[in-house]
Amino acid sequence: MPANTTILVGTVGEGVMRSADDGHTWRRMGYPQGLHTDALVRALVCDPGRPEVVFAGTDIGLYRSDDAGQTWRSVESALSGYNVWALAVHPADPQTMYAGTGIPTPAGLFRSNDRGVTWEKRPMEAAEEDRNFGVPRVTGIAIDPVNRGNIWVGLEVDGIRHSSDGGDTWVTTDGNGSIRPPDEHNVVPDVHNVAVAAGPPKTVFIVTNDDVYMSTDDGMKWNALGMSEVFPLSFARGIVAQPDSPNVIFVTIGDANPGRTGAVMRSKDTGLTWETLSLPVQPNSAIWMVNIQPNDPKVVFAASRYGYLYRSGDGGDSWTKLGREFSEISSVIWIPG
Repeated sequence: MPANTTILVGTVGEGVMRSADDGHTWRRMGYPQGLHTDALVRALVCDPGRPEVVFAGTDIGLYRSDDAGQTWRSVESALSGYNVWALAVHPADPQTMYAGTGIPTPAGLFRSNDRGVTWEKRPMEAAEEDRNFGVPRVTGIAIDPVNRGNIWVGLEVDGIRHSSDGGDTWVTTDGNGSIRPPDEHNVVPDVHNVAVAAGPPKTVFIVTNDDVYMSTDDGMKWNALGMSEVFPLSFARGIVAQPDSPNVIFVTIGDANPGRTGAVMRSKDTGLTWETLSLPVQPNSAIWMVNIQPNDPKVVFAASRYGYLYRSGDGGDSWTKLGREFSEISSVIWIPG
């Protein structure tokens, strides 16, 4: 990465942390820069055609920056007042964006067709409340790189939703022949993340709290990885497919939530076999997220829930830990200089 690469770290309670010199120095972006005080930033994405344009999903709605995170403004839209937990930009059509909301506001799915200027709520049904965990939240949005109309949404404590028409109509994929049917207590899968790898074979991945499920036929049939036998730790959270090598998948895990340690797993054969990647410093909690951006797909960032940030410049073969440590990390993106 160039020395002037800008890194943005979304945090839960300290807004956005920004480095304009590849992680050497950092500045907190908060109220003076246009974010509200002590913002809970749950998600960050940038426009792939204009990477200096960045969106932040927060506890009171959506924010936008047009200068790589130096200044921010609230996007007044149908998302205003919602807790935005997940964001996604369509890789084949950056005009189209998706946002997922949740606790303490209702769980829902919103779509923009004009690069994030205006938003409309889509008719994706979600439970109003789970008796054990409260209001659900959208924890992941995945867009099919092969069939651009296929959208997958994961909800914590409320399963999986799938749209085959870009978000106009939705079905619930939990139940017979799918990931895991509700048990006698009516418990549905606790979904932590979703991803679609182009393959071949094209594979949809669903990350739950205790396993990873894979489908090569758009959700008609699912196969469980058997995480307890394959991974060294039993709690899974993040997932990403490498853009230039769509058979390479990264999954982040931990011993619990928040846990005391974690790891990054990598598969080079679309989930058939996995290896534990070597991190230079043992994580202080579960590894919470992993991210890769198309502009430099060999650069990988991973973060523990409680503030350790790791970077690889060679597709995960080797890693360094950045010296700066943070509060709870939700998301990381970077913008080339």
